[in-house]
Amino acid sequence: MDCRRSLLTAARAAALTSALIAAGGGGCRGNKPAAFRASACKSADVYAVQAASIDYPAQSCETAAVTAAYSDPPRLLSDESPARYRDLTLDEAIRLGLDHSSVLRDAGGVVLRAPNAATTVHDPGIVETGVEAALAAFDAQFTTSVFNEKNDRALNNEFFGGGTRLLQQDSSVWQTQLAKRSVTGSELALRQIVEFDSNNAPGNLFDSAWTTKIEGEVRQPLLQGAGLTFNRIAGPTRTPGVFEGVLVSRVNADIALVDFEIAVRRYVNDVENAYWDLWYAYRDLEARVAARDASLETWRRVKALYDAERTGGEADKEAQAREQYYRFQEEVENALSGKPIDGTQTGSGAAGGAFRGTPGVYLAERRLRRLVGLPASDGELLRPAREPIVAQVVFDWDLIVTEATQRRAELRGSRWRVRRRELELIASKNHLMPRLDAVGRYRFRGFGDDLLDSSGNNPRFDNSYEDLTSGDFQEWQLGVELDVPIGFRRAHSAIRNAELRLARERALLGDQQEGIVHEVAEAITELDRAYQVSQTAYNRWVAAQEQAAAVRAAYASDKAPLDLLLDAQRKLAEAASRRSRADVEHAIALKNVHFAKGTLLDFNGVMLAEGGLPKQAYRDAAALERRRGRPRPLNYASPRPERVSLGEYPQVRMGAATGVAVPRRSTPSSTEPSPSPAETLQQPAAIDPASFAAPGPTSALP
Repeated sequence: MDCRRSLLTAARAAALTSALIAAGGGGCRGNKPAAFRASACKSADVYAVQAASIDYPAQSCETAAVTAAYSDPPRLLSDESPARYRDLTLDEAIRLGLDHSSVLRDAGGVVLRAPNAATTVHDPGIVETGVEAALAAFDAQFTTSVFNEKNDRALNNEFFGGGTRLLQQDSSVWQTQLAKRSVTGSELALRQIVEFDSNNAPGNLFDSAWTTKIEGEVRQPLLQGAGLTFNRIAGPTRTPGVFEGVLVSRVNADIALVDFEIAVRRYVNDVENAYWDLWYAYRDLEARVAARDASLETWRRVKALYDAERTGGEADKEAQAREQYYRFQEEVENALSGKPIDGTQTGSGAAGGAFRGTPGVYLAERRLRRLVGLPASDGELLRPAREPIVAQVVFDWDLIVTEATQRRAELRGSRWRVRRRELELIASKNHLMPRLDAVGRYRFRGFGDDLLDSSGNNPRFDNSYEDLTSGDFQEWQLGVELDVPIGFRRAHSAIRNAELRLARERALLGDQQEGIVHEVAEAITELDRAYQVSQTAYNRWVAAQEQAAAVRAAYASDKAPLDLLLDAQRKLAEAASRRSRADVEHAIALKNVHFAKGTLLDFNGVMLAEGGLPKQAYRDAAALERRRGRPRPLNYASPRPERVSLGEYPQVRMGAATGVAVPRRSTPSSTEPSPSPAETLQQPAAIDPASFAAPGPTSALP
């Protein structure tokens, strides 16, 4: 949305709102004031409608500059134009996804359903700001204040009025302080206090006088609140159970990095799952196309016999062959377009995802595009260029269990949480000691008729600063301050709470370790099962091919019935699809082993590291440097505040859009042309979706 268009829309909305308010405040005629009620207008529900309307939010120029994701229209099953393909390896898919994913998408659509729960690349930086905030507690603080006061009062005691019972006084106090808190808990302060006093007391030496004080103060806790460890954990707080120190903030930042790594691992896992979903969709489509073409050839033969009224072309056999053709044609259409049901997802039966074998090239291709950040359609169909690993992979059990307990990010995050609870327990025990602070203060004082006089050889008390620098008036204070809560109930409660939280985190860590060992065991057994099944599925596919060839030859020589041929075609299609499914299951099982033992990112060549600042950060820094020392525009209370809403959001009534149903023929015409041979998948296969809508049979015998 263009900013100028946004401002124009906002102006129109403001004018509309102003018109409604004017109509309500002055009545419909507007010639005399009227009470603000709905009955004052002809439209009784105008205010209710306005209050219940849904508005557009006002956008800043930065927000309006975020453009929507545009794409070409999606490819439909009815499209007749030939498809263009883009071969994509798994490494390229992961790289594309990481390059385009400032928001780490997932297969479950969390970004749309719960955007606050989504993980972005900005999350670790947000938590990292807490470390700087904790360090800021030890920064030097500069404070200053100036107060002027006018007193005009009657006093009962002449002594307190300096010799008068009607005191008139003008006074000012200017205080400037530089304070700092050290990491040992010490509070250091250096302050200057300038006091001015002008009153009508007859006993005054001067009609007006200045008092100047420069003092330094140190407060050092000796028991509670003392020490490097406590202050680095708890920070400046004195409340038991509230810990905002540097160490706790640093641990929180490390936990955020672990959470980000887990999100990246989950994202890479989803991308790989979607990649193999698409690979299987192409292979399943290949099997369905081959079965459909074979059934079409059979239907042609039976139809020719039926038209010639010869043996083997009976009406029931022709209908049976036609039914099988349309059955496979339906499967081809579903395998090409896909139906929106769940596919391979993380957590669906295994930690890294269990393969469900949902067919549909278009559907799986759009899911992969969504995950890697590509438009929904750009005129090309993504096609996997990598084959799944079918060789047997054997892992050493003791080695991968040890690696899993060391490399899993969840365990590393739990160990950080245990460490944080240990630090909190250490700091909580400090509150069992009484608060005993040693306080020291040293002060220089000056007094004079004027505040400052640069001329020399001045009489005594001529100006306050000259008297101050003489050092004639010096004061000091040294003492201790003790604060003992009777019973230490709050401290004991905080310690008990910290102990229970620590016990909870340790119990969770132990259970997580046990659960990860079970995950590794499940992944290893699944890998072995997938490999054995893939071998069996391959042998089944070879046998189904040989059976189909033998039955086809027997049927051609009238030695096998039609039922046996059609059944052999179905078995071959099922075996081919099952073989591809078994290969994908083995690839995902191998991936899940690396997921369970915490090496999935290494397995896919993904490394996490802190990158450089974005270019905009350098531009902002240069702009700040140019503005250094110059006045900056302030807008604390602008008479024209920014708009929040852009006016009512137009909603479309249900049923406003209608569709047109186009009838389709249920049976083919004998005059339709013969189909061209369907393209089949190679390594990688190149399927033209435009060739999948095969016409009916011809009347001629093959």
